[in-house]
Amino acid sequence: MASTNTLPYIGTLLQGPRNAITDVEGVTVGHRTLDDGGVQTGVTVIRPHAGDPFRDKVPAAAVVLNGFGKSVGLVQLEELGVLETPIALTNTFSVGTVATAQIRHCLAANPESGRSLPTVNPLVFECNDGFLNDIQRLAIAEADYLLALDAAGPDFAQGSVGAGRGMSSFQLKGGIGSASRRVSSPCGEVHTVGALVLANYGRQPQLVLAGHAIGERLAAQQGTAECKEPEKGSIIIVVATDAPLDARQLRRLALRAGAGLARTGSVFGHGSGDIVLAFSTAYTVPDRVDRPMPTIAMVHDGLLDGLFQAAADSTEQAIVHALWRATAVTGRDGNHRAALSEVLPPSSLFFSSAEAHAHP
Repeated sequence: MASTNTLPYIGTLLQGPRNAITDVEGVTVGHRTLDDGGVQTGVTVIRPHAGDPFRDKVPAAAVVLNGFGKSVGLVQLEELGVLETPIALTNTFSVGTVATAQIRHCLAANPESGRSLPTVNPLVFECNDGFLNDIQRLAIAEADYLLALDAAGPDFAQGSVGAGRGMSSFQLKGGIGSASRRVSSPCGEVHTVGALVLANYGRQPQLVLAGHAIGERLAAQQGTAECKEPEKGSIIIVVATDAPLDARQLRRLALRAGAGLARTGSVFGHGSGDIVLAFSTAYTVPDRVDRPMPTIAMVHDGLLDGLFQAAADSTEQAIVHALWRATAVTGRDGNHRAALSEVLPPSSLFFSSAEAHAHP
């Protein structure tokens, strides 16, 4: 029986109109989902703006909370502080295929990349969906990246979709979740911070939902032997903001997403790949030296606390959404993950305050 609990709201900051990363103007998200017996996987693409990020690069920074992962593109991102492709999420064994698709897509729009123009830096993040997905089948094709890219829009599904199709969290169904928060500065400016997560992490006894430690109760209820195993999962967190921040400040913002992750019961375990990427849409960096660089007044470091709170709260809320909106999936060899909404006992602990915090 489905739970009668309502969706908990994290924090006191107002949400954006969609309560999603796409509340940051210009950001869009698309999915390609593969759902065929033992193949339970997909691709999710985040576009930072509607143009070509190879020509108009986006300031960005990443933080590796725990580095058990196989992502592509982080070295150059760390060095130059910009991203120059859309952000792609997929399963571990499909990183190379999706990176190749990103390169081919860039070459189609910029035929001189790798010749008179610099090479492109693909940016692909991954989690291991091998419990539900027959990952050895290498089912993701380059076309799946293009389909997810073409599907990108401001409204998108969450839960067991796209890259999140085969993911597990806390021995339950994980997947894609997103949320946003709005911050008013002392100067009267309002900025939006949005987060999107690919949740594939967590030990069930450690699960904390909106401040309530429910994991041990769930683990006892389900009696799953897996609950005693060490952490083996991962999470990718993408944080977007319209606040004018440079790469140094974006790295600081990314780090605060870890606070939201920790609130859910994560300890960034030995076997977990926990990576956060943050980017700003406030300006772009041109690819050619003959194009003018932007003149931007950055947010003062002393005014970052509100954005830090928004990053933590939107990350925690996005994880709640990933768990809550996921549907049960049966995949490889009959392996099954139940949805949190199916197994959470009816309780008066959780009350939705979303209406009180909705975008006015």
